[in-house]
Amino acid sequence: MSVGFLLLHRFTLGAFANFVDVLRLAADDGDRSRPIRCQWRIISPDMLPILASCGVAISPHERIGDLRRFDYLVVVGGVLEEESLLVDARFDDHLRHAAEAGIPLVGLCTGSFVLHRAGLMDGYKCCVSWFHGLDFLRHFEGLQAVSDQIFVVDRDRLTCSGGASAAHLAAFLVDRHLGKALAAKSLRIMMFNEAAKGETAQPTGSLQVVARDEIVKRAMLMMQHHLEVPLTIGRLADKLGINKRLVERHFRSELRSSPQALYTQIRLDHARHLLLRTDKSISEIALECGFCDGSHLNRVFRASYLRTPQEFRSQEQL
Repeated sequence: MSVGFLLLHRFTLGAFANFVDVLRLAADDGDRSRPIRCQWRIISPDMLPILASCGVAISPHERIGDLRRFDYLVVVGGVLEEESLLVDARFDDHLRHAAEAGIPLVGLCTGSFVLHRAGLMDGYKCCVSWFHGLDFLRHFEGLQAVSDQIFVVDRDRLTCSGGASAAHLAAFLVDRHLGKALAAKSLRIMMFNEAAKGETAQPTGSLQVVARDEIVKRAMLMMQHHLEVPLTIGRLADKLGINKRLVERHFRSELRSSPQALYTQIRLDHARHLLLRTDKSISEIALECGFCDGSHLNRVFRASYLRTPQEFRSQEQL
């Protein structure tokens, strides 16, 4: 398996390292690192060192040439800024030529943003980190992103949320080309318990409730992404691709709660955060958290915390 890497200025070193180390460990016996079963090259329009977001510089192996020698072309994104995302279009023509040649394109971290900017994700599902979900929608209005899975494979477009998910996407490709044993070997050496499927829920530090059930975790993540205009539980179940009653059954089993009750709690938690961390009015916070108006938020907030949002703000900031 042959892989070409295009590293964006201020790319995420962790996503690149996780992906390429899976290839390295699968390529040879033990961890001898000879590129026998897998080969990888960092290619660039020039031979200048490429600076990662952490300040480490990586030198390309070679200039961009005939891309048909690669089984996959991987774009590694990183820090979102005007310079790298919207102005630096050095890769766009090369990516379009690769797509025309039928080479599968992979976006790691915000590499999916680059693929979209080049017009190569229309009609495809795209995985975006929950952390960058709003950034994606701001830059690409009207396009849909999947933020409740660690990676998405949609025909010849493969995207992942970054970090550890890059290792699992690489293992998926090793499994596809070289077999499950080599994929498992790479992950074990890298201290991953086992390969995670693409539909595994993305972790997020902002959920207050701990759940182990994958359906519950994905549902809670989806709730977080739809605060301003809350989904009905039926619509949420449709997005998960399962029956509404099954969603309710998983919530009862895992959390002893209904999905609607937890959804309300997530919205109230966000309202509490905005009350403490911002100067927004009660009405603004109500709308941002999916309540009809300030009076609606007052009623629900008082029922849960025995005080109004204004009383909470005043007392907690003393």
